[in-house]
Amino acid sequence: MNSVPFQSPEVWKSALLTLPDNSYFELMRSVFGNVKTPFNKQRLADDLTAFLSRKEVQEAIAVYIDETDVRIIAAIATLEEPAQGELETFFAGEFSYAELHGILLNLEERLILYRFQDKTIRRLSLNPLLEPVLAPIITARESLFPSQPLAFDEPDLSAPALDDRVLAAVFAFIADETDFFKAEGGLRKKILDDGRRLFPGLDLESLIGGLLALKLLQQSGDGSAGLLALDESKLRAFKGLSVSDRREYLAAGICIDKNSAKAPPTPYARGRLQILVRFIHTFLEVLQMDRQYPVSTLRRIADILEREGNEKAGPLNRPWGSPWGIESGMTHVSAPGVFTTMLEALQTVGLLGVKAEGGYFRCPPPGSELRETPSPAAVIAMDTPFSCILYPGLRFEDALALASFCIVRETGTAVRFELTRESVVRGFDRDMNADAMLHLLDRLSGNQVEQNLRWTVKDWETRYTGVSLYQGLVLILGEDRRYLAETEPVASLIIRMVAPGVYLLSGNEKNGAVQALHKAGIDIIAQPSPVKEAFPGERYSIYPSPASAHSSYVFPEASGLYSVDQRNTERAEQYKQRFRTALEKLALPKGERDELAARIERRLILGESQLVGVSVRYEKLEARGLDYVGKTAIAKQAIAAKQLIEIMWANQDGAMNRVIGKPEALEKSGGETLLVLNPVPPDDMIRLPLGKISLLRRIKQSIFGE
Repeated sequence: MNSVPFQSPEVWKSALLTLPDNSYFELMRSVFGNVKTPFNKQRLADDLTAFLSRKEVQEAIAVYIDETDVRIIAAIATLEEPAQGELETFFAGEFSYAELHGILLNLEERLILYRFQDKTIRRLSLNPLLEPVLAPIITARESLFPSQPLAFDEPDLSAPALDDRVLAAVFAFIADETDFFKAEGGLRKKILDDGRRLFPGLDLESLIGGLLALKLLQQSGDGSAGLLALDESKLRAFKGLSVSDRREYLAAGICIDKNSAKAPPTPYARGRLQILVRFIHTFLEVLQMDRQYPVSTLRRIADILEREGNEKAGPLNRPWGSPWGIESGMTHVSAPGVFTTMLEALQTVGLLGVKAEGGYFRCPPPGSELRETPSPAAVIAMDTPFSCILYPGLRFEDALALASFCIVRETGTAVRFELTRESVVRGFDRDMNADAMLHLLDRLSGNQVEQNLRWTVKDWETRYTGVSLYQGLVLILGEDRRYLAETEPVASLIIRMVAPGVYLLSGNEKNGAVQALHKAGIDIIAQPSPVKEAFPGERYSIYPSPASAHSSYVFPEASGLYSVDQRNTERAEQYKQRFRTALEKLALPKGERDELAARIERRLILGESQLVGVSVRYEKLEARGLDYVGKTAIAKQAIAAKQLIEIMWANQDGAMNRVIGKPEALEKSGGETLLVLNPVPPDDMIRLPLGKISLLRRIKQSIFGE
């Protein structure tokens, strides 16, 4: 497609000259009246060019442009010559198929737009001869993307903010649980209940799904299908991102998790993640912090960005604007279900808020900061010897370090962590020693750690190093615990002694070995994490910071809202009244007079000369009520021409039905004639007696073949 709003006049002229002769000459007769023979299509096209270039003609066309025309013209320029289906998607919920089709036909008849063939697609484009009239309109894109000032005194229905403390608390919660999933899939009820208690208002299930999609969490390979473990290397890369980048990745992960059933895993999963993160990043950049947007505007923005990204596809045919990836077969982001998922994900991670009346806004609101800042001297408070409250200034890296050896107690009005024997042992399993834990607590609390906690953590470390259990299964016993190898039930698990204090155990399940050691009286058992680094070292980041696509022409600085004011409306009515008066003075047959009057109302008459000496063909397009003969004739015409019709009929309760479709046949049944209609969009076939139809209207076809 072409990023310039107007094709060359030669493209417009070529589109006219390739019309079938009957359509071409009908168009010319509507402008010039009777066309003299011998016919010369090229000369007529030149005459039409000269006619549309006249100043008074362009003034009349400009006067007739109303607010609906402005929106359609601006949309065609913004979407860069869309197919009609793309325009229907863009205006979904605002115009019905029939309404939009009628508007486009009217704009074609008024020569404001035309259609041209682009490979296998017929696209809509603006008449380049009318650039002086249309140029001020195509920059008036505010009408397509309405928004309002963000009002902070209105209720905010956004989910609680997922700040770094809460996110770290989620990791602590995950590490503290051993059985997450039901056999048939989904989180266990206990997990959901505990999650609602500890994380009020947070969609924990979606968040865990997003972390799994990001590969930050992995299901343990020790045979316990419900156990989740952290991937340390990926977590190291993830915590190196900025606050906003982390949230964008989390939103992308949630989107992929919610839609993953629509496509099998592919080698391009990582590339799809990067594409989606970049899309989300650019989508948010378009939104202004001080504005709130209806969902229709957000959907249009997503649609525009996706289209622009598709046009900028790279050599691998993986455009950034198709977040699910062409090769995956997944739905585009602007599709209703996927788009809703994206909005929900952005709300879950705190990047998008919503007002009570439905207006969405970009978080955070003006005045707040969304970037990492150095931690102040004390960012936690030791409210008891073994628990601490986390303050908002705490860095994510430090919050995550605390989460590695603490459990979460609450995240409502305050975020509170607690040290327990089990949580500290978990920290030892992740290669943290007692000195590192205590040093971190001292640094973050301003040396508020009590001696009791110091002594207890040191004692747990001593007992931890006495008995170690490794995946594989290898049992390592300290010198003072080697007697356990001679006791039951541990002795029955040992296949052989590999080295003094090192024993190879039977089976692949750690659970049996853990239970055996517990029965032998051991309460602290080392179990280092089984998840290894997928990308050891720091050669590159697996979560690169998302870069904006920098949309250059989709959302440019507008020159101001194009306004169709009362004065324009009055001038348009004055034009029509002048032509109505001129028509009344002419002696014409009723059919011809009715057709010319209809042309005046459709804004096709640009000068009085178009009322004199013209050749018009009156077409009856609709029949109502008891006009049985008219309904039959129109239905037969539509069936023969394969044209769409619109029908309306009343239910028994008086409610009106309205359906657009393609008539397939007229059938006789029990003395009645039934209309067989195939609805658009596709639905169950309709069979309805003509007598029950209150309105049957044939929808005219575009002269360009649609």
